[in-house]
Amino acid sequence: MSAEIKKRRPRKRRWRRFKEREGQFHRGTYIVPNLFTTANLFSGFFGIVNAINGKFEIAAIAILISCVFDILDGKVARLTKATSRFGVEYDSLADLVAFGVGPGLLVYLWALRPYGRLGWLAAFLFVACGALRLARFNVQVGTVSSKYFVGLPIPGAAMMVATTVLFLDGWEISSPHLVGAPLLVFTYVLGFLMVSTIPFNSFKDFEFVKSKPLPVMFLVIVLVTVVAVSPGPMLFTLVLTYVISGPLEYLLKRYRASQSTTAAADSTAPIGYEDTTQDDATHS
Repeated sequence: MSAEIKKRRPRKRRWRRFKEREGQFHRGTYIVPNLFTTANLFSGFFGIVNAINGKFEIAAIAILISCVFDILDGKVARLTKATSRFGVEYDSLADLVAFGVGPGLLVYLWALRPYGRLGWLAAFLFVACGALRLARFNVQVGTVSSKYFVGLPIPGAAMMVATTVLFLDGWEISSPHLVGAPLLVFTYVLGFLMVSTIPFNSFKDFEFVKSKPLPVMFLVIVLVTVVAVSPGPMLFTLVLTYVISGPLEYLLKRYRASQSTTAAADSTAPIGYEDTTQDDATHS
């Protein structure tokens, strides 16, 4: 009897290996997206070190590279079906360092230090709002539409800080203290946008991409070409347009909703109400 059991064991192991190959991915597959997340974390830490050393341009470029790795780790995880709870938590921690602490420290050391308490409070508010934004995103996964982000995503806020540094460097503004006050206010505004409920487009409308692949490809080529002409100003313009687009679209929707409500109220008003008002005004 024991001999028969021993003979059957190799068959079960072979069957388990075959089943793993056919229906599941190897555990090593989960390492690949986490490697991109680690690269994101490394790039963010590299930016922090350069910001402390006064190399603000390199720190800004490191933040932009972190954004690239952040996009890649999510894409790779979805393509390989290697998403896991561990990966989500690890990605959030890496994003907090790369897109929260890094840009906050960069903008403080670069332009907000002369403002003392207001300066470092603005930098801290940026980091705290980024942490709250990440926590809310993790909670709302699967419960909100994937076409829109609720609030400004933290990579977008980080890119806004990084491209601002590169933009002002392109204009050869050696002393950012000349525009320190607007940057101080803008840092507070970025923090507010991250924790707000203003919807921002996520550009995940794959149906539009599938229906019109050639126009989308042409638009991507044009954007890459435009950015390649002058990276600093063009990236700043694109990111600023995205940051402003959320509030503008939100206000436009509110305005249209108020107009439709007013029109509905006028349509339900009693007949002859306007004429009676005019007659009363005439008698008076």
